Formats: sequence, structure tokens, C-alpha cells
Amino acid sequence: MKKLILSVAFVCLPVWLRAQCAMCRAVIESEEGGKTAEAINDGIVYLMAVPYILVGGLGYFIYYQYKKQK
Repeated sequence: MKKLILSVAFVCLPVWLRAQCAMCRAVIESEEGGKTAEAINDGIVYLMAVPYILVGGLGYFIYYQYKKQK
């Protein structure tokens, strides 16, 4: 159960941090409104989170197969 909670926290953490690169921030800060900034933030977070989810899923699958063989 503890591992599940930690896994969910690591997946959701990037969403909570609202990451943004320096170049994107400089361009977006000059714009009025902020909807574009939120959209770019969400895109960055999704691009950052997907590889971690895929590698974690692959690692879990390998671990499960390894345990199943024993």
C-alpha cells in the first residue's frame, strides 16, 4: 500500500509543481491573460510525466514476470 501511495505521489507531483522552462516563462510572461501559460504548463507536465509512467510500468511488468518465474 505504501508503494502505491508513493507511486501516485510521484506521478501527480509534476502536476502540482506546475513546471515551466525559462524560455517558455519569458515568452508567456509578456502575454496578457494567462490561458496560454496554463496550456503550456500542462503540456510540459504531460511530456515530463509520460516517460516516467512508461518506465515504471515496464519495470513493474519485468518485476512481476521475474516473481512469477520463481
